[in-house]
Amino acid sequence: MAEHLDPTPNLDKACFSSIDEKALFDAPRQTHGPKILLLYGSLRKRSFSRLVSEEAARILHRFGAETRTFNPSGLPLPDDSEADNTKVAELRELVAWCEGMVWCSPERHGAMTGVMKAQIDWIPLTLGAVRPTQGKTLAVMQVCGGSQSFNAVNQMRILGRWMRMITIPNQSSVAKAFAEFDDHDRMKPSAYYDRVVDVMEELVKFTLLTRDRSDYLVDRYSERKESAEELSKRVNQRSI
Repeated sequence: MAEHLDPTPNLDKACFSSIDEKALFDAPRQTHGPKILLLYGSLRKRSFSRLVSEEAARILHRFGAETRTFNPSGLPLPDDSEADNTKVAELRELVAWCEGMVWCSPERHGAMTGVMKAQIDWIPLTLGAVRPTQGKTLAVMQVCGGSQSFNAVNQMRILGRWMRMITIPNQSSVAKAFAEFDDHDRMKPSAYYDRVVDVMEELVKFTLLTRDRSDYLVDRYSERKESAEELSKRVNQRSI
């Protein structure tokens, strides 16, 4: 290729931006504890996904985080109610509030539960012009009735990426969860408990690293280009 030829002729130069290291490394830092929302995937009276989430919340508090947990009881099936439903509105307000999330589901029939999926499905990709999950961190965990499996966490990872979340590398899968809790519903000391601590520690670290620059991390060339094209159409339209 001749040197005088443009090596990237398909780039829209007006929308292309070089990496702004100042925006990445010198962003003003917030000082409050990370805001973490926890979702669990079972409505059983003794729900082990809820119990693991409660343990996770205690650990998060030790790391200085602020947590809120959504109770999915009463949440309608997706599309079986309007978005102004009380439980739907509560869930969406919590998603808007948080800077990171923890999803913990039982594995049922080799997959996450419908209760877990319904909560995720009620979280829209967009609310007006705002993407409520984009750029936020996510940790995934599951509880198993038998031997250790990773089907539910793998599925939740796919959903997290689809919703443009920063899904952390670590994860937790608790085998035979019924045997991991004492009579007071507290998790017993074990390698499974230690892994939950690992996951929460990593979630807090990733949240602190990314929350102040998440808008820049998810600022994309293709979306800037699309926005510029839409603006041009609106400004230059001849119809009333």
